[in-house]
Amino acid sequence: MATANKNLSAYDKSTIPNAKDFRFGIVVSEWNDKITNGLFQGAFDAFTDCGALKENIVRWDVPGSFELIYGAKKMQQAYDMLDAIIVVGCVIQGETKHFDFVCEGVTQGVKDLNIQNDIPVIFCVLTDNNEQQSIDRSGGIHGNKGTEAAIAAIKMAQLRKDAKF
Repeated sequence: MATANKNLSAYDKSTIPNAKDFRFGIVVSEWNDKITNGLFQGAFDAFTDCGALKENIVRWDVPGSFELIYGAKKMQQAYDMLDAIIVVGCVIQGETKHFDFVCEGVTQGVKDLNIQNDIPVIFCVLTDNNEQQSIDRSGGIHGNKGTEAAIAAIKMAQLRKDAKF
């Protein structure tokens, strides 16, 4: 397992750009909300730890992970001054192929948003075999994937800023 020997919450703050002047959006799935709220909190805490102002962090909730794509697209349109967006979701393997369709659809949708638009969209959707694995990655024994997503968002916001001509 990829996270077995890694703490998702670990980062060296000295290597992260100061986020004071950046604005971030976070689109959060209400499905598996115990998990997604933990991921959101990890992202929010990392943003503020790295200098982001609380008022420069916008949260929108959507019903499920599949709706993250539309939420992120609408957020890009509504807040063109955002520097990066994180989509936060949790899809847990069940007894049907629904898991596969949702995971692939969300992955492809986020990829499409990154290709079509100028605001980076960071993928923070857990796709685990069971609830315990999701708990372990949303503030549990493996740290918090939300934290890791926030650090990626800060780095991508800086890349976006530096790449403007």
